[in-house]
Amino acid sequence: MNMPPGSMSGSDGDGSMNSTSSMDMTMQMNFYWGKDVVVLFSGWPGNNLGMYILALCVVFVLGFGVEVLSVSPILKGGEKPMTSLFLQASVYAIRTGLAYLVMLSVMSYNLGVFIVAVAGHTAGFLLVKARALAASNRAVPMSSTPNNSKV
Repeated sequence: MNMPPGSMSGSDGDGSMNSTSSMDMTMQMNFYWGKDVVVLFSGWPGNNLGMYILALCVVFVLGFGVEVLSVSPILKGGEKPMTSLFLQASVYAIRTGLAYLVMLSVMSYNLGVFIVAVAGHTAGFLLVKARALAASNRAVPMSSTPNNSKV
């Protein structure tokens, strides 16, 4: 079946878009500053500065959560290994979902969103590594005084 040129593309035949089929949606394809951004959902945060700050906080928490959940609990072969395996798989699924939400947020190409995403990942990484360092220092006590044994 032959169709006239432009009948499926929404153009009028002269190459211009007609008003009934065009969408007034533009996507930013480079980084920019500003509070007028769409993060994750259409219309959110809108043009309100307070909602933009809330969106930045949400992106920060998402990035932070990805890093905190990246520490896998050690599977123990106790009496219910399947429960432990299911728990670890559930944490992995949640972490992956959060990581994809951060990725989609950054794809808004807003520099503020990008900066808080990186800051959230960094803060989460610092918390995880600080806790690991503290745990290793508790496990291996360091002797600050030399051995004063006489030979």
